[in-house]
Amino acid sequence: MMGQAPKSILVINVTRIGDTLLAVPALRALATAWPDARLTVLGHPKRVAVLENLPFLAEVGPITKQRAVFRGWLPGHKYDLALVYGHDEALLKYAFRVARLVVAFRQSSQDINARLYKEVEEAVPHSEHAVDAALRLVRALGLPPAGRRLQFALSIEERAEAETLIAAKSLAGHHPLIGFQVACFPTKAYRDWPEAHFIDLCKRVLALKPGAAFVIFGGPDDREKVSRIQAALGPMAVDLAGLSLRRTAGVMSLLDAYVGVDTGPTHIMGCFDIPLVALYHCKLPHRCYGAQDHPYDFFVEHPRLGGPCDEKTPMGELGVDAVFARLLEALDAHAALHSNDREK
Repeated sequence: MMGQAPKSILVINVTRIGDTLLAVPALRALATAWPDARLTVLGHPKRVAVLENLPFLAEVGPITKQRAVFRGWLPGHKYDLALVYGHDEALLKYAFRVARLVVAFRQSSQDINARLYKEVEEAVPHSEHAVDAALRLVRALGLPPAGRRLQFALSIEERAEAETLIAAKSLAGHHPLIGFQVACFPTKAYRDWPEAHFIDLCKRVLALKPGAAFVIFGGPDDREKVSRIQAALGPMAVDLAGLSLRRTAGVMSLLDAYVGVDTGPTHIMGCFDIPLVALYHCKLPHRCYGAQDHPYDFFVEHPRLGGPCDEKTPMGELGVDAVFARLLEALDAHAALHSNDREK
């Protein structure tokens, strides 16, 4: 049993960008409850970088189930407490080797459940917000949340690099500067808004605001799609597909507004106080995955929300009119924000 506050805590969360960020409020709750503890997070080698520079984390590093098999065999416990997200047996067994007490969601193996300090009931899918689902492991320890906002920390050098990139792309001085995340990852492509809709949206913005410029984000698999959208819009649009995760975040932090489908970079955008227009499929609504405690959250739900909906329900049914209206609200919010800044 836990007789005193832990001095060292391990959290293992090997998952995608968005799910990694959605667990940040749980990490912050641990750090707030036990400020003297050393908090280490191990995550997916390609995605754990989203947690770098967070002030309450002592260490961020990679782990995989393949590597976990070979780690943690020295005698003794390196950690007083470990929280493990997911259902990977290799990661749980690693946690048992390195931590005195382990907390996790209920597993299919009763042998593993019997070894857990806290066996936690997992949320029914889409029954609550993903932030609350991640906080369940923390609440099982009797700890309260310490805010629900996601958090991303850029270094001074990363922000300076982003400013240099914006200048190099001849975007400095263009306003509004609007970013677009035009695709989810391939296995969740049903969340993608049509290319033609993005192009139509940008042309409507240019008709109203001729000084606007656009930054189009996407992963390596999205290069062709991003290139087609950029070509349709001409020199006022810049293709940044394939930019690294943290460099993408640096550019995002300099935007005036953002429009994106429901995917990892949109969760990153939810960490900045910049007007955000996120587009949600009816299968995965805002109430489950939307930005939390964001001051400028102008989300748009799929028109079939609450009705018949599955992965075959096209995102194209979410019309340009609805998104354009919300983007204008977002741009008005940006203008008001900067007007207040000038008055101070």
